[in-house]
Amino acid sequence: MRSALDWNDLRLVLAVTREGSLSGAARRLGVTHSTVFRRLGAIEAAIGTRLFERYRDGYAPTPAGEIAAASAARLEDEVLALERKLAGQDLRPSGPVRITTTDTLGAILMRHLPGLRAAYSEIEPEITISNTMANLTRREAEIAIRPTPAPPELLVGRRVADIAHAIYGSRAYFGRRNDKDLSAHDWIGLDDALAGTVIAGWLRENLRAARITCRVDALPALRDAAVAGLGLALLPCYVGDLAPGLRRVTPKTPAEPRSALWLLTHDDLKRTARIRATLDFLAKALASERALFEGKRADTARR
Repeated sequence: MRSALDWNDLRLVLAVTREGSLSGAARRLGVTHSTVFRRLGAIEAAIGTRLFERYRDGYAPTPAGEIAAASAARLEDEVLALERKLAGQDLRPSGPVRITTTDTLGAILMRHLPGLRAAYSEIEPEITISNTMANLTRREAEIAIRPTPAPPELLVGRRVADIAHAIYGSRAYFGRRNDKDLSAHDWIGLDDALAGTVIAGWLRENLRAARITCRVDALPALRDAAVAGLGLALLPCYVGDLAPGLRRVTPKTPAEPRSALWLLTHDDLKRTARIRATLDFLAKALASERALFEGKRADTARR
């Protein structure tokens, strides 16, 4: 005899709670809006309890819905933990590996994927480009390649290289502006989407009174705005040094921030053959780019 609730029912209740709408829950679960509506009605009818209050702007859980969602979240954590532990028993370096990285590191990663495929033809990399840290605990990704001063405590990883930053401007910009005082220059700022980055912190600390010509929400746009001559930009050297239209400001004062490049995974997955093989390969491949990450490539080129 089927019980009133099964795991799929609880997943749906949890999705509606987290998203606050049927359409959001449908996207999260990969089903249609009508499917969520129909299944939620069936669940409430089966248990004889209303789980959500319907409002014009979305759905809010009733006290019964909160209890169901909390239980579902605990079950989800256990199921995901079991999946990670079972995945850790895999002995063959084969199968899909979900890798997440940022928009600026993606191009560097792509240069090394042919080598990964050549070394491990049965590993299938699945790349997600996002500036939001994926939740490795919930298996949104299995490996994260991230620039960060310190990784989250729940993850294990390898520090591949330091990441240096420098101030850059276009030749056209420097052709019309040669102020010695950095605060007298035009600057390209960051919007709230990047407020937590080391670049945003440096700008807040050193250039509160500077004139901001525009704000952007991604580092490629920050680089492109500097190339266009809109003003100076603080960039990771692995971004600025590869832009032919930019040159560094010297001397480097005030001191630029430093971060680090990390390869991260969940502790339960680090012994999985395909994860371990991918981490080992990427650690060596990205370490070969250390001069670029640490801002030494441009110095070498000038000597």
